[in-house]
Amino acid sequence: MTNPKRGIYPGSFDPITLGHLDIIRRATRAVDHLIIGVAANDGKNPVFSVEERVALVEADIATLDTTATIEVIAFDGLLVSLAEENGASLIIRGLRAVSDFEYEFQMVGMNSRLNPDVETVFLMASDRHQFISSRFVKEICRLGGDISQFVSENVSQTLKAHYENS
Repeated sequence: MTNPKRGIYPGSFDPITLGHLDIIRRATRAVDHLIIGVAANDGKNPVFSVEERVALVEADIATLDTTATIEVIAFDGLLVSLAEENGASLIIRGLRAVSDFEYEFQMVGMNSRLNPDVETVFLMASDRHQFISSRFVKEICRLGGDISQFVSENVSQTLKAHYENS
């Protein structure tokens, strides 16, 4: 039996969107074990704590139909270190637009210098999810708009409750 292919899909997931879920679903076709790495990213001033984001991701992936195993972990450090610690040889990144590419291209270069054994692959967002960003979802919700077409019901309710209690 061959070793299972392990990949990491990193992000801040503040909050997880339907676009993220689409990338996760598609990434499970490329790996046997997918680690969703929820970055602490305190510099981005997240709405949710890393523990809350992990819980939201776990709830959303619970309904996915896949043969791959999926694990959700929080991390605070170098992505290539997370890959090494978890035996992952593949980093999966989603791209929504050309504007994402420049940053991601630079990140791939740095990561490959840090560990040339870890490959990065890009999955283009599906056309129906290309415009969704966590930042826009939070802004729409904060201003009282309907976010139900961008996130799961669980995330929608959790985000609404956050802004109602703020």
